[in-house]
Amino acid sequence: MSDVNLKNKLDFSSKMGEVYLEMKGIHKRFAGVHALKGVDFNLKYGEVHALMGENGAGKSTLMKVLTGIHQPTEGSMTFQGAVYVADSINDSQHAGIGIVHQELNMMNHLTVAQNIFIGREFMKTGAWIDDAKMNKESTKLFDMLGINIDPSAKLGTLTVGKQQMVEIAKAVSHESKVIVFDEPTAALTSKEIDELFKIIRDLQTRGIGIVYISHRMDEVMDLSDRITVMRDGEYAGTVNTKEVTKDDIIQLMIGRVVFEEPKSHSMVPEGAEVVLEVRNLTVGRMVNDLSFNLRRGEILGFAGLMGAGRTEMARAIFGADIKDHGTITRNGRTVSIRSPKDAVAEGISYLSEDRKRYGLLLGKSIAENSSLATLDKYIKHGWINDKKIAKEATEYNAMLRTKTPSIQQLLKNLSGGNQQKVIIAKWLIRDCEIIIFDEPTRGIDVGAKSEIYQLMNKLAAEGKSIIMISSELVEIQRMSDRVIVMCEGRKTAELDIKDATSETIMKYATLREGV
Repeated sequence: MSDVNLKNKLDFSSKMGEVYLEMKGIHKRFAGVHALKGVDFNLKYGEVHALMGENGAGKSTLMKVLTGIHQPTEGSMTFQGAVYVADSINDSQHAGIGIVHQELNMMNHLTVAQNIFIGREFMKTGAWIDDAKMNKESTKLFDMLGINIDPSAKLGTLTVGKQQMVEIAKAVSHESKVIVFDEPTAALTSKEIDELFKIIRDLQTRGIGIVYISHRMDEVMDLSDRITVMRDGEYAGTVNTKEVTKDDIIQLMIGRVVFEEPKSHSMVPEGAEVVLEVRNLTVGRMVNDLSFNLRRGEILGFAGLMGAGRTEMARAIFGADIKDHGTITRNGRTVSIRSPKDAVAEGISYLSEDRKRYGLLLGKSIAENSSLATLDKYIKHGWINDKKIAKEATEYNAMLRTKTPSIQQLLKNLSGGNQQKVIIAKWLIRDCEIIIFDEPTRGIDVGAKSEIYQLMNKLAAEGKSIIMISSELVEIQRMSDRVIVMCEGRKTAELDIKDATSETIMKYATLREGV
């Protein structure tokens, strides 16, 4: 491997302003899901082009097509005037397109330099890796980027922000002409964000094109030259940043046809008792001094963008994560919840957004999964009463209209919507008073969505209390009696449903502290 010649290989400034990357009519289909629907996108030399849209709009999928992680079902791409095809991320790196993922994919047990040059190691005579050479070349990269990091340090000893700087250096070391940043500031401090922006602007002056995916409106307005908005997997429009306002971008993001009518008023009875009160909840850097209450028969919606801290809030209430401080009160009594077992004992259940990882045993049957939260009641003298389990599982899954040939069907053979129904059955059998739905309809079809909506309304009418976390504004507006909006771990608004317009929710979902 040759030395990294940064000065020569990063200077594309003579071509500034020219379009040199173009994606035309990109479609991507996954097993019944049409994720991208004829999307167009282009990038110029030395440009920061922001890519925006609600969660699930298709932004990351489009960039995964660009970088070879996914292959397009239809459409074409050109790069530097030639047809561009990437069958793998190695292809895109070889072509000069790099990506800094939101979830860093590096090896904490290796040194900084080893991470940068993994798979491209400098070798001594024989079969020995030349760590000294890699440290030297890493130092060159860091000096050019204005980064102060010890290349011999173990990556796992660095902060998330410093680890991200290493990944940027790695992308630059591939002589990248395009670098994609996917939600790069989600876990960074203000100082680290400033350092990142300095690096991006420096790369921009060298002619490197930047694709910047972010939900943070102020960052995008400050950093970008153009903004492309995606909506429901489709191209919604491209604008020059200096010619638009935040409100213009919000309108592009939410300007779709709304098929479901939002609630016009709260359905919670006047004077309904408070069944859960959370005060000053703080969980690491993700939830900051959060307070709210939940009433009997209420569907309390939590809106916000990626990284807002909503899931972390729910996991702390359920005892899956330990809170730093704050109090939780159930029916007027302060309770200590340090594990999911404690939460269930207090009548609190949690349907995780990642149901396959946290909510289900895919290799077990519907009956077995339905009984997971109530196994104690099926055990007598050390024996499990399988007949009783099958009877109750059949009853509840029939009520939910779970589509299956048998209660003994393995969960892995069911659709996403039917898997979700089995999780709901599990908690209905347990008869918890408070149910936390985290992204209840993610990845399921329209028909199953409607059935789950009907069930949630039925549960609320029967006196159950629901916390619903959703990234879909339409879902928040259709289901909630009241809406709490979060941004970067803080509660930025508490809205009666009659006041929860799309524009208002989005305004508070992007309201960063001090802005």
